[in-house]
Amino acid sequence: MKTIAPEMEAEAEESDFKPLTALEAEQWRRRNPPVSVWGVVVSQVLAGVLVALVAWLLTGRASVGWSAAYGALAVVAPAALFARGVLRHKASANPRAAMVGFFGWEIARIVLTVALLAAAPRLVPELSWIALLVGMVVAMKMYWVALLVRPGVRKTD
Repeated sequence: MKTIAPEMEAEAEESDFKPLTALEAEQWRRRNPPVSVWGVVVSQVLAGVLVALVAWLLTGRASVGWSAAYGALAVVAPAALFARGVLRHKASANPRAAMVGFFGWEIARIVLTVALLAAAPRLVPELSWIALLVGMVVAMKMYWVALLVRPGVRKTD
Protein backbone atom coordinates (compact mmCIF):
# COMPACT_ATOMS: atom_id res chain seq x y z
CA MET A 1 0.00 0.00 0.00
CA LYS A 2 1.31 3.43 -0.93
CA THR A 3 1.72 5.95 1.89
CA ILE A 4 1.41 9.69 1.45
CA ALA A 5 3.31 12.17 3.56
CA PRO A 6 0.98 14.03 5.98
CA GLU A 7 1.76 17.42 4.47
CA MET A 8 1.04 16.18 0.94
CA GLU A 9 -2.24 14.63 2.10
CA ALA A 10 -3.35 17.88 3.76
CA GLU A 11 -2.35 19.81 0.64
CA ALA A 12 -4.37 17.46 -1.59
CA GLU A 13 -7.42 17.86 0.63
CA GLU A 14 -7.12 21.65 0.61
CA SER A 15 -6.76 21.91 -3.16
CA ASP A 16 -10.05 20.00 -3.72
CA PHE A 17 -12.08 22.41 -1.62
CA LYS A 18 -13.40 25.54 -3.29
CA PRO A 19 -15.80 27.71 -1.27
CA LEU A 20 -18.87 28.94 -3.08
CA THR A 21 -19.41 32.60 -3.67
CA ALA A 22 -22.63 34.16 -2.39
CA LEU A 23 -24.09 34.04 -5.90
CA GLU A 24 -23.11 30.38 -6.40
CA ALA A 25 -24.57 29.47 -3.02
CA GLU A 26 -27.85 31.19 -3.88
CA GLN A 27 -28.00 29.38 -7.23
CA TRP A 28 -27.31 26.07 -5.49
CA ARG A 29 -30.13 26.73 -3.00
CA ARG A 30 -32.53 27.46 -5.86
CA ARG A 31 -31.55 24.24 -7.66
CA ASN A 32 -31.79 22.17 -4.44
CA PRO A 33 -34.77 23.33 -2.39
CA PRO A 34 -35.15 21.78 1.06
CA VAL A 35 -37.64 18.98 1.60
CA SER A 36 -40.50 19.95 3.92
CA VAL A 37 -40.38 17.79 7.04
CA TRP A 38 -44.11 18.17 7.55
CA GLY A 39 -44.71 17.27 3.91
CA VAL A 40 -42.92 13.97 4.52
CA VAL A 41 -45.01 13.31 7.64
CA VAL A 42 -48.22 14.03 5.69
CA SER A 43 -47.09 11.71 2.90
CA GLN A 44 -46.48 9.00 5.52
CA VAL A 45 -50.02 9.47 6.87
CA LEU A 46 -51.50 9.25 3.37
CA ALA A 47 -49.44 6.17 2.53
CA GLY A 48 -50.50 4.56 5.82
CA VAL A 49 -54.18 5.18 5.12
CA LEU A 50 -53.80 3.84 1.59
CA VAL A 51 -51.98 0.66 2.65
CA ALA A 52 -54.56 0.06 5.41
CA LEU A 53 -57.42 0.37 2.93
CA VAL A 54 -55.70 -1.89 0.41
CA ALA A 55 -54.95 -4.49 3.11
CA TRP A 56 -58.57 -4.42 4.25
CA LEU A 57 -59.91 -4.69 0.69
CA LEU A 58 -57.52 -7.50 -0.31
CA THR A 59 -58.18 -9.65 2.75
CA GLY A 60 -61.74 -8.65 3.53
CA ARG A 61 -60.78 -8.43 7.21
CA ALA A 62 -60.91 -5.13 9.06
CA SER A 63 -58.35 -6.40 11.60
CA VAL A 64 -55.72 -6.64 8.84
CA GLY A 65 -56.46 -3.06 7.80
CA TRP A 66 -56.19 -1.87 11.40
CA SER A 67 -52.91 -3.75 11.78
CA ALA A 68 -51.46 -2.03 8.72
CA ALA A 69 -52.73 1.33 9.94
CA TYR A 70 -51.16 0.75 13.36
CA GLY A 71 -47.85 -0.14 11.66
CA ALA A 72 -47.94 3.17 9.82
CA LEU A 73 -48.84 4.94 13.07
CA ALA A 74 -45.76 3.39 14.70
CA VAL A 75 -43.69 5.29 12.13
CA VAL A 76 -45.73 8.49 11.75
CA ALA A 77 -46.27 9.43 15.42
CA PRO A 78 -42.56 9.21 16.35
CA ALA A 79 -41.59 11.02 13.13
CA ALA A 80 -43.99 13.86 13.94
CA LEU A 81 -42.62 14.10 17.48
CA PHE A 82 -39.06 14.15 16.12
CA ALA A 83 -39.90 16.80 13.51
CA ARG A 84 -41.57 19.04 16.07
CA GLY A 85 -38.70 18.72 18.51
CA VAL A 86 -35.91 19.26 16.00
CA LEU A 87 -37.57 22.15 14.19
CA ARG A 88 -38.29 23.91 17.46
CA HIS A 89 -34.56 24.04 18.25
CA LYS A 90 -33.37 24.43 14.65
CA ALA A 91 -32.35 28.07 15.01
CA SER A 92 -30.21 27.39 18.06
CA ALA A 93 -27.14 29.61 18.18
CA ASN A 94 -25.16 26.88 19.91
CA PRO A 95 -24.23 24.04 17.51
CA ARG A 96 -23.50 21.68 20.41
CA ALA A 97 -26.99 22.24 21.86
CA ALA A 98 -28.52 21.65 18.42
CA MET A 99 -26.60 18.38 18.06
CA VAL A 100 -27.56 17.19 21.55
CA GLY A 101 -31.17 18.13 20.84
CA PHE A 102 -31.11 16.20 17.56
CA PHE A 103 -29.81 13.05 19.24
CA GLY A 104 -32.17 13.48 22.17
CA TRP A 105 -35.19 13.66 19.85
CA GLU A 106 -33.86 10.70 17.86
CA ILE A 107 -33.68 8.63 21.06
CA ALA A 108 -37.23 9.73 21.94
CA ARG A 109 -38.36 8.67 18.46
CA ILE A 110 -36.80 5.21 18.84
CA VAL A 111 -38.23 4.71 22.34
CA LEU A 112 -41.73 5.73 21.19
CA THR A 113 -41.54 3.38 18.21
CA VAL A 114 -40.51 0.46 20.42
CA ALA A 115 -43.25 1.29 22.94
CA LEU A 116 -45.89 1.43 20.20
CA LEU A 117 -44.75 -1.92 18.81
CA ALA A 118 -44.72 -3.49 22.27
CA ALA A 119 -48.28 -2.24 22.90
CA ALA A 120 -49.58 -3.46 19.53
CA PRO A 121 -50.84 -6.89 20.66
CA ARG A 122 -52.92 -5.28 23.41
CA LEU A 123 -54.23 -2.36 21.34
CA VAL A 124 -55.07 -4.04 18.02
CA PRO A 125 -57.54 -6.92 18.22
CA GLU A 126 -56.59 -9.92 16.03
CA LEU A 127 -53.25 -8.28 15.20
CA SER A 128 -51.63 -9.31 11.93
CA TRP A 129 -47.88 -8.81 12.32
CA ILE A 130 -47.33 -9.10 8.58
CA ALA A 131 -49.81 -6.29 7.87
CA LEU A 132 -48.26 -4.22 10.67
CA LEU A 133 -44.80 -4.64 9.13
CA VAL A 134 -46.11 -3.78 5.67
CA GLY A 135 -47.67 -0.61 7.08
CA MET A 136 -44.39 0.31 8.76
CA VAL A 137 -42.28 -0.33 5.67
CA VAL A 138 -44.57 1.63 3.36
CA ALA A 139 -44.61 4.60 5.77
CA MET A 140 -40.82 4.48 6.16
CA LYS A 141 -40.28 4.40 2.39
CA MET A 142 -41.93 7.82 2.14
CA TYR A 143 -38.59 9.32 3.23
CA TRP A 144 -37.05 8.00 0.00
CA VAL A 145 -40.04 8.97 -2.12
CA ALA A 146 -39.87 12.53 -0.77
CA LEU A 147 -36.22 12.75 -1.83
CA LEU A 148 -36.94 11.37 -5.29
CA VAL A 149 -39.94 13.56 -6.14
CA ARG A 150 -38.83 16.84 -4.64
CA PRO A 151 -38.67 19.72 -7.11
CA GLY A 152 -35.31 20.56 -8.58
CA VAL A 153 -33.76 17.10 -8.28
CA ARG A 154 -30.98 16.70 -10.77
CA LYS A 155 -28.75 13.74 -11.51
CA THR A 156 -25.59 15.86 -11.81
CA ASP A 157 -24.50 19.37 -10.92
